[in-house]
Amino acid sequence: MPEKKAILEKLASVQYPGLERSIVDLKIVDSVETEGERPIITLSMQNDEAFEILRERLADLFGGNVEVRRKAMAKKRDMNYGHTANPNNRAPYAKRVIAVTSGKGGVGKSTVSVNLAVALAQKGFKVGLLDADVYGPNIPRMLGTADEKLRWGENDKIIPSENFGIRIMSVGLTTPTSDTPLVWRSSVAVSALIQFLEDVDWGELDFLVIDMPPGTGDIQLTMAQELPITAGVIVTTPQPVALDDVSRAIMMFKDIHVPIGGLVENMSFFVAPDTGKRYDIFGTGGGEATAKRYDIPFLGQIPLDMQIREFSDSGTPPVAMGDDVQKGYYRTVAENLLAQIL
Repeated sequence: MPEKKAILEKLASVQYPGLERSIVDLKIVDSVETEGERPIITLSMQNDEAFEILRERLADLFGGNVEVRRKAMAKKRDMNYGHTANPNNRAPYAKRVIAVTSGKGGVGKSTVSVNLAVALAQKGFKVGLLDADVYGPNIPRMLGTADEKLRWGENDKIIPSENFGIRIMSVGLTTPTSDTPLVWRSSVAVSALIQFLEDVDWGELDFLVIDMPPGTGDIQLTMAQELPITAGVIVTTPQPVALDDVSRAIMMFKDIHVPIGGLVENMSFFVAPDTGKRYDIFGTGGGEATAKRYDIPFLGQIPLDMQIREFSDSGTPPVAMGDDVQKGYYRTVAENLLAQIL
């Protein structure tokens, strides 16, 4: 008959889905019993998807000779309790929440999120940045924290990374390697983000900036249900294909009652460094025209700039490390946004 101590030692190697912390450390193991040679393990947890993943992992660990039961935890708050017209507030520590999104990927949304957050911190605000783009978490690389891993404090809260004056949390900090894919259903992704809102030691914040995934899906809807979002910021390029998608993002925010702080046009133009000639690679004026069409503020243009790309790839935000012109693009966006919400 296997000893309970030996079973617990084996369970200590099983990580909770999406986190580098074991189910023993997280106190999810409610009880361990045995029936002959067969362990009977009861897990105390709420998330359906995570329970099924853990049941499969435990079956592999014990060669199929295990029974995994579930003891439902008393819910602190129903995940479906919030409504976009009357949302929950899972971030009472933040005075204002800014959600940055885009209609499609590849338009520079994360770059805008990073530099907007740093620009706000440069103005003396206490700022947190939550990377909610769970399937493409680029924030750690852009802020020079890609080599850091999830850490837990003595108060059983996750310790956020810090750099350039802001506090940072990303699902990218939870994976064993940078190329580990997050093959999650949306319910698991949403559960992880709720944990990042509630279980991270953010401290008191003036602004929580959320880098949302592109599109109009579950995560956008959940954030609008679970947070009183102060303003949505939408990023696009001047390209008609991008503007088609950003129009849907604008209407999504309007439909779910999220105030729109404004639209940012990224990759607006390119100035050749050798000749100084301007090229409108993705078209011209599309962002400003879209803002006028939907009667939302236009926060500014950011050019296609090789140095901005190099700064972002090297983990040094251009609003902090660029020249005065490069810094000015993002500071203008931040100032125009503040004019809308303060």
